[in-house]
Amino acid sequence: MTDPSFAPRWAWALSGSGHFFTECLEIIGGLGAVDLFVSAAAEEVLRMYKQKLPEGTGLFRDRTASAAPVGRFYEGRYHTLVVAPASSNTVAKAVLGISDTLVTNCFAQAGKCRVPAIVFACDTAPEMLSMAPGGLVKVFPRRIDLEHTEKLRTFEATTVADSLVDLEAAVARRKAELAQTPA
Repeated sequence: MTDPSFAPRWAWALSGSGHFFTECLEIIGGLGAVDLFVSAAAEEVLRMYKQKLPEGTGLFRDRTASAAPVGRFYEGRYHTLVVAPASSNTVAKAVLGISDTLVTNCFAQAGKCRVPAIVFACDTAPEMLSMAPGGLVKVFPRRIDLEHTEKLRTFEATTVADSLVDLEAAVARRKAELAQTPA
């Protein structure tokens, strides 16, 4: 049930991937009302990349066994979930229905509450360049990682972004949809 005292916000879940991590934080900074759901692994990545979270964002850390903050999805607090970047571990768990981290619980609860999701999967091509703390590295996603990304594309109300450009476009489309929705 939606509480009329607040307007729904963006929910953004950060996993433990460094793939375009800083660029994702820049996008978050431009959205306005965002609650960040940060996995334990994402907290490590934030420290490795020496990143600070955008001003004005709500912050939920992966500190409870039951991922208690995801109850906010049932309160109608979110109009959209973005999981970006989404590590191969997060994508695999989402595809298999495993909800044992704050990020995978966000994805599961968003689906159960019919909140549209945008997932920026890290493993989308057989050969890729990815940013590491020391610079660009070439990575070769495994076949199973690519298969999980393809399977995720079949999920209802889920958009899979293959690149930073795709992520930016998906977020822009969702913003346009929201602007068309009567308050």
